[in-house]
Amino acid sequence: MPTDCKYTNPRIKYDGINWWITVGIEYKDIARISSNEGIGIDLGIKDFAICSDGNKYRNINKMQRVKKLEKRKRRLQRSISRGYEKNKKGENYCKTSNIIKKENELLKLNHRLTNIHQNYLHQTTSEIIKREPSFVCIEDLNVKGMMKNRHLSKEVQQQGFYEFRKQIEYKVEWNNILVVIADRFFPSSKLCSCCGNIKKDLRLSDRIYKCECGNVIDRDYQAALNLKRYGENAMKQSVK
Repeated sequence: MPTDCKYTNPRIKYDGINWWITVGIEYKDIARISSNEGIGIDLGIKDFAICSDGNKYRNINKMQRVKKLEKRKRRLQRSISRGYEKNKKGENYCKTSNIIKKENELLKLNHRLTNIHQNYLHQTTSEIIKREPSFVCIEDLNVKGMMKNRHLSKEVQQQGFYEFRKQIEYKVEWNNILVVIADRFFPSSKLCSCCGNIKKDLRLSDRIYKCECGNVIDRDYQAALNLKRYGENAMKQSVK
């Protein structure tokens, strides 16, 4: 931690396992402006983030380490539930020392999973910002509406789209990079990046986009390219 600076707004927090102290630190604004190309970022379920510069970030929830922890979590939850039912006295539930022990183990497991997801989000957003793009364009996703799909609700919740956007927004501000939020109804996946045709009958299961003009491309990568173009047009209009 730096010692030759001013600390502000110290706070102490207890999360059930550890104690944390957070402080604010003043730093100088970055005056330089990047001249590199902008980046469009498409967020998804199959892959977490696909960038227009060709970089792809995998879905961490499909990694073996996270799958094992999730499986262990489900087993522990079921074991705690059985313990409550077994020790039920009338309408009241009795919490035994064994249940308390398992609940503490579940709390530690939840913290571990949360830390893994948070660390991955920070690594991803920091790596994007370190490439010093002139702007970053992301979609204004309707996460609340996506959560209504019972087949995708859990995957959407685990991805942390809102946290990704929040981290991007404050990190680009720190590095003097502009952020462009594409309109929620912008057809990034349905729009052909070559001829501009909109394929209205594109389904979620169609992972490859095939256009009448001969364009055959991964739908997520094409969405990232369209978002980059959206950002470029937004930048030109702001200059005018």
